[in-house]
Amino acid sequence: MQLRLDALEPHLAKGMAGLYVVFGDEHLLAQEACDRIRASARAAGFTDRSVFTVERGFDWSALLGASQSMSLFGDRQLVELRIPTGKPGKEGADALKTLAKSGNPDVLTLVTLPRLDAATQKSAWFTALAEGGVAIKIDPVERAALPNWIGQRLGMQGQRVAPGEDGRRSLQFVAERVEGNLLAAHQEIQKLGLLYPQGVLSFEQIHDAVLNVARYDVFKLNEAMLTGDAGRLARMLDGLQGEGEASVLVLWAVVEEIRTLLRIKRGVGAGKPLAMLLRENRVWGPRERLIGPALSRLSEATLERGLALAARLDRQVKGLSGQARGDWRNALPPDAWDGLFELAMMVAAPRDTAPPPRTGARSEGDARRAAPANPAAAAAAAAAAARPRTAGPGRRTS
Repeated sequence: MQLRLDALEPHLAKGMAGLYVVFGDEHLLAQEACDRIRASARAAGFTDRSVFTVERGFDWSALLGASQSMSLFGDRQLVELRIPTGKPGKEGADALKTLAKSGNPDVLTLVTLPRLDAATQKSAWFTALAEGGVAIKIDPVERAALPNWIGQRLGMQGQRVAPGEDGRRSLQFVAERVEGNLLAAHQEIQKLGLLYPQGVLSFEQIHDAVLNVARYDVFKLNEAMLTGDAGRLARMLDGLQGEGEASVLVLWAVVEEIRTLLRIKRGVGAGKPLAMLLRENRVWGPRERLIGPALSRLSEATLERGLALAARLDRQVKGLSGQARGDWRNALPPDAWDGLFELAMMVAAPRDTAPPPRTGARSEGDARRAAPANPAAAAAAAAAAARPRTAGPGRRTS
């Protein structure tokens, strides 16, 4: 059966199954789930432990032998099977189906897997494991839910933020510093527990203690673009550049988002239902909720201008000339990363509602002259002005 992570503790309190499958890429949560299962297994008498890791040439018969062993006078056994690739192969698939059917009361089996796509979750071997035991899917903590998650973790160690706006600002600050790195978030929360006593934490205490340990994912850029969060967009691009991410990959991710938006925009204009267009363009998860508001502020002309800019940026990041000689109206910023920010801002704050400032508007006076009159545009201008300049990949200057 399938079980939510938050339902694991009540399930273990009622009694253990003979087989558990933990799968997902959020390592901290997967590790904690496995630790809870191991602790319950030890309390139930499964004190002997065998660990198998599937690699090239793995002997599946050894696993089956361990799972079928009987205990007359020895301890009961916990058998852990780790499949880092999530692909057991044909021999492994047959062995897993056999494993799922074996009901040995002296052996408890724990299988760990990475994130699995929908097709793999419907495969015969995974279905057999889920039906023969308990499958626990580890979903990542979405960016919007991260502040609440941090607040809950602080509560577990007897700490909390101040009520009201000051507390929300504190949680948002921590979330920005640890985005995409839940293990680091856990470490920072533990550090707060060591530095300060139980009770209310002020923003100043959190600010002084929490490091900037964010780890940005190029494929999360679309969320910042769709929500129009200029500050987060600037932080993500600077973080990706500092981590040495290839500008070609970042450009590809941004362009794919623009192309998807344009196809959906044209489809809506042709009278097709939005839900059908989202399915056709493989849009699901958090993006599904963000597409509608983004389309309402974007026009086809804006998206087409974005693709035209992307074509020039593509030539620039590949070391070619980005525009024709003398074409000063379409001049690109000298730094390709500034051009990527300008392109992403065409989605986050389109020109017909909130034009992004010129990349060159770095001084306070230039930022004021470049900033449009409406509040959304002013926020975009402030984010661009605050965006730190870089001196080559991985090096920043203040």
